[in-house]
Amino acid sequence: MITIDPKTIGTVKLQGYLQGSVGPRPIAFASTIDLEGNPNVSPFSFFNVFSANPPILVFSPARRVRDNTIKHTLSNAEATGEVVINVVNYDMVQQISLASTEYADGVDEFIKSGLTPIGSEVVKPFRVKEAPVQFECKVTQIIPLGTEGGAGNLILCEVVRIHIDENILDENGVIDQYKIDLVSRLGGNWYSRSNQGLFEVPKPVSTLGIGVDLIPNFVKQCTIFNGNDLGMLGNVEALPTEEEIAIFVKDNFEVKDVLSADDELKKFQLAKEYIIKNEVLTAWKVLLAKK
Repeated sequence: MITIDPKTIGTVKLQGYLQGSVGPRPIAFASTIDLEGNPNVSPFSFFNVFSANPPILVFSPARRVRDNTIKHTLSNAEATGEVVINVVNYDMVQQISLASTEYADGVDEFIKSGLTPIGSEVVKPFRVKEAPVQFECKVTQIIPLGTEGGAGNLILCEVVRIHIDENILDENGVIDQYKIDLVSRLGGNWYSRSNQGLFEVPKPVSTLGIGVDLIPNFVKQCTIFNGNDLGMLGNVEALPTEEEIAIFVKDNFEVKDVLSADDELKKFQLAKEYIIKNEVLTAWKVLLAKK
C-alpha cells in the first residue's frame, strides 16, 4: 500500500485519486441563467441530496485546475440565487458529456447538446425536458472551499418544485430504479449505469465538438438515431473531408453496396452500427457518402 501526503503531489494527480476512489457519484446537470437571461447548463459529479426537511441538494462547481477560473454555473448561481438540477439517465449521457465541453462565452450548451429547454414554474432557469426528474431550486448558501485551482464551491439548494416523468414510476407511484436508468461518474472516462454496469464516455477536456446544432437535418430527423447517437456525432471536432470520404468509400465494399442500392434507410443503419462500435468518424463518412 502506498501512503500519500496530499500536499506533496500535484492537483491533477490528487484529483484523479479522489475521483477514482470515491464513486460512483450521481450527476447534477445544473441549469442557470445570468442577469441578462442567457442560459447555461453543465454537469457536476460532486453532487448529492443532504436533507429531506427542508429538501436540500448540494453540488460543487470546482475552480478550474489549469487556470484557476470559475465556471458560469457558479457565477450565475451567485448572481441570481436560482438553479435547476436535472437528473441524468443513460438516454442522455452522451449529450450531457457534449454539454461539458468548454465552449466560448455566449455559446448556448442547450443548442450545442441538442437538449430541450423548457420553462420552470418558480425559478427562471430552464429545465431540461429530457431529464427524468427536474428539481427547481433556490440557492440558500454558497461555501467556497479554497482559492486555488481545484477548490470546490458548495452550492446549497432548497428544492421548491419537483417534476417527475410518469414513465419512470411503478404501479404504486414510486420511482422505479430500473426504469429511471440513472448514470453516475467514476474516475477517468468511466461511468456506471445503475441497472447494467460500467461503460466509458471520452470526456471532451481539450476538444470542441461541432455540436448537435451542426448535424445536418437529414440526420437529426432520422428516427434511427437517438439522443446518445446525436451526442456522439456532435462530439467530433470536424467532419471528414470529401477526399477522406472518397477514399473510405473506394475501399469499403459494404458502403458501395448500400450506395448502389440507393437505400437511405440501410445507409442510416450502417452508420448506426459504426456508432455502436464507437467508430464515430466512420459513421460520419457513411452518412456523408454520395453515389
